[in-house]
Parts: sequence; structure tokens; C-alpha cells
Amino acid sequence: MYLTRPPVGIEFALLLAVLVATVTDLRTRRIPNWLTVSTLLLGFVLNALIAYPSPVEGVWLAAKGFGLAFGLNLVMYMLHMTGAGDVKLLAAVGAMVGCSNFLGIFLLTALIGGVLAIILMLVKGRVRQTLWNVAYMVSELMKWHAPHLTREQLDVGSSKALRLPGAVRICLGVVAFLVMARVWSPA
Repeated sequence: MYLTRPPVGIEFALLLAVLVATVTDLRTRRIPNWLTVSTLLLGFVLNALIAYPSPVEGVWLAAKGFGLAFGLNLVMYMLHMTGAGDVKLLAAVGAMVGCSNFLGIFLLTALIGGVLAIILMLVKGRVRQTLWNVAYMVSELMKWHAPHLTREQLDVGSSKALRLPGAVRICLGVVAFLVMARVWSPA
């Protein structure tokens, strides 16, 4: 995977945003709109001002990153697999880093989220039930059915669902990406 290290100003703003999101998500189980909207707007502004020689190129980079991130995560939201705050935060992250870097963050976030989900499943003693739910989800999705409509445990908004604050996995994915980008990006 080719990683491009974002400019220092974008790295700082991105880290600050995901750290604040993580703290608020852990405390309140919500990611506030003021944070996601301001991060999104800041992504467009910073890319226009510092990321590229031309402001138009920077805005285009932010727009493509936003579009990709929003599109990928909207599907998860529509299937009740993630919350709206997670979608908005990832869309703002996409605006900060652009398409190619967002794909790296998306993959890292998914991998880290999977590891955290396995740990949560083991800690809560819900291995058998979770494996059954995963098989059911795959079966329903292959039939183009929304799994949450027939099993309440598969709706992220349900109290019966095994839930993990989304900002935690997003923050860890962003941090992992930034570390990898510093180590492996061309000088």
C-alpha cells in the first residue's frame, strides 16, 4: 500500500479531532455534530491552503476523500451496522486526507475494529451467539435482505446489540495510519 504523509497541519487537526471524538464517544456514546462538521470544513480549508499549490486542487482532494468516505460508510449506516456519528466522522477524515489515504485508514480501521470486536465478544462471553449472528448476516446480505429487520441484535441502535464506541476504532486506525505514513512514505 502506498502511503502519503499528510502535511503537519492536517496531521495535527486530524489527531485532535479523532481524540476529542473518542473521549466524547466513550463518555456519552455520541460523536457531536459540531466536531464532525468543523472537522469536515477544516479539511476543505486546510487542503485548499496548505496541501497543494492550487487551492482548487486541495478542494478537489478533500471533496473526493469526503465522497468516498461518506459513500462507503453510508451503506454500513443504512444496514444499521454503524452509527451516524461514525459515518460523519469518517467523512470528515476523508476530507482531511483524500481518497488514497482514506482507503488506508478505512482498511486499518476495519482491521482494528475486527480485533476489538473479537476481544469484546470474548470478554462478554458471546462467542457462539456472535458467530451465529455473523453467519446469519452473511446469509441475509447474500439474499439482499437487511439483517437488522429480523434480528434485533444486529441493529447497532438496539440495547441487545454488542456495541463498541466507533470513535475508538477510528482513532486507532488514524493513529496507525499516521505512524505507518511517517515510517513508509517516500521522503
